[in-house]
Amino acid sequence: MGRGKIEIKRIDNATSRQVTFSKRRSGLLKKAKELAILCDAEVGLIVFSSTGRLYDFASTSVKSVIERYSEAKEDHHQTMSASAEAKLWQREAGSLRQQLHNLQEHHRQLLGQQLSGLDVKDLQNLENKLELSLRNIRMKKDQLMIDQIQELNRKGSLMHRENIELYNKANLVRQENIELQRKVIASRTVSRIEMQVYGHGINDHPASGTARHSMDTENEDVRVNLELSQPQSAQRDKSETPSTG
Repeated sequence: MGRGKIEIKRIDNATSRQVTFSKRRSGLLKKAKELAILCDAEVGLIVFSSTGRLYDFASTSVKSVIERYSEAKEDHHQTMSASAEAKLWQREAGSLRQQLHNLQEHHRQLLGQQLSGLDVKDLQNLENKLELSLRNIRMKKDQLMIDQIQELNRKGSLMHRENIELYNKANLVRQENIELQRKVIASRTVSRIEMQVYGHGINDHPASGTARHSMDTENEDVRVNLELSQPQSAQRDKSETPSTG
């Protein structure tokens, strides 16, 4: 008669639990060793008792088994992630294709095409959508026109102010030119007057007139003296000539 089936649950008795742990741990380590030898497998086994004691077995080394396990786990995770991501993108692509199909169909209906499958209610809804779209388009167009008019008015006002500033600057330059011309004319007039005054002063100076008058008088006196001296000379010549009588 075989042993009865043991119920798998925690053993409450501490002694019985420790005995069972020792027996099963030894059997587990033995099975791991046999598996590594018989199947040429890399086996690693790590066991911690309830008291915290470590028991391990490895066909190569525990470190190499752990490193290989980490690499395999990471590769498996990446593979699973790539597969899940591919499925996600496939579902997303399918959803986008369906949305594109619906939009194309709705667009054709808005253009008045493919209306054969629509009833009166669908056609009324389509008409309402078209009227709403037309109203929105007109409102947008009116708003754009208003914005453009306001922008043109703003630019016109700006140009008007610039023209006024340019006109004021031109008037200022004109006034400066007129003032400069007045100064030039006044300067020329003063120079002409000074030249005239200095010129008349030299010609009409009393000293110079007196000098010219005295020189003329002297010349006349010389001429008079010369004229008076001629008879005296003739008389002297007659007195010096011996008498022939």
